Amino acid sequence: MGGPHTITLIEGDGIGPEVTGAAVEVIGAAGVDIHWEKTLVGAAAMRELGTLLPQAALTSIRKNRVALKGPITTPLGEGYPSINVKLRKDLGLFACVRPVKSIPGLKSLYDDVDLVVIRENTEDLYAGKEHEVVPGVIESLKIITREASLRIAQFAFQYAQRHGRKKISVFHKANIMKLSDGLFLECCEEVASRYPEIEYTELIVDNACALLVTRPQQFDMLLMENLYGDIISDLCAGLVGGIGVVPGANIGDECVVFEAVHGSWPQGAGKNIANPMGLILSAVLMLDQLGEEAAARRIEKALTAVIREGKVLTRDLGGSVSTTEFTREIIGHLD
Repeated sequence: MGGPHTITLIEGDGIGPEVTGAAVEVIGAAGVDIHWEKTLVGAAAMRELGTLLPQAALTSIRKNRVALKGPITTPLGEGYPSINVKLRKDLGLFACVRPVKSIPGLKSLYDDVDLVVIRENTEDLYAGKEHEVVPGVIESLKIITREASLRIAQFAFQYAQRHGRKKISVFHKANIMKLSDGLFLECCEEVASRYPEIEYTELIVDNACALLVTRPQQFDMLLMENLYGDIISDLCAGLVGGIGVVPGANIGDECVVFEAVHGSWPQGAGKNIANPMGLILSAVLMLDQLGEEAAARRIEKALTAVIREGKVLTRDLGGSVSTTEFTREIIGHLD
């Protein structure tokens, strides 16, 4: 076992402190030597420091190169811009990786899903280029560049090689957005030509959604632009139990932020009822990144055992226990 590791910890908003606390406790019980460097981002940072994304947080992540992050609240339609988007842009976290895998014993639509969503993280409609043309008319610009498209395609095919994946499916709408999605497809095809051992397919995104919900087993890896990836990754999570039970990572050339993919659920804050499973699984991805594979497998095995037994589960999983009780049950199953 390696270590000690210094990791930036962003507790987040709402239920964030509770689920990050659970993840930290499980990692500690698994015997991984980590020094957690806590930093504020989001509502807590605004209250204490007067800014949503302090420079100190960015400095910490750049220095440590790895961060574990709880959910951050983003207002709908008004207020400040998404801090999640700004964090990814400022740190150059161009690839969002969402593994989606069925968990034995967890009630869901399917019990044999095993796929990975790779999403370009920096442009598309999320570039934030929008303005009011005249009163009542808003223009939002979709930005697709050759550089970013080639970069995410290369990342996806290299990921497939490293993880033994055999097939990449690109979702697009190039039949309508011929220039923007057309450029994305062109770049993906260029990269795919260098990896003949990996099967490559292209699907129009609306048809692909229908196929995902009817027969997701046909898919292995999914590659797509920012907006499609945001939507499709949550759709895929729904196939295996919801966004509270899947992990996520945002990856750049210099650093990685592992995070819960669910929201901050302000209504549940402080009630000790949140399910920490998503962030614990994100922490498992983090441990793999750190070379702590043995601890990662122990945590996975313990969590799977708790789910399979079905006796000590949080409310969203069909049980009635608290965050604390669920966390202790996982720790109790560590071998």
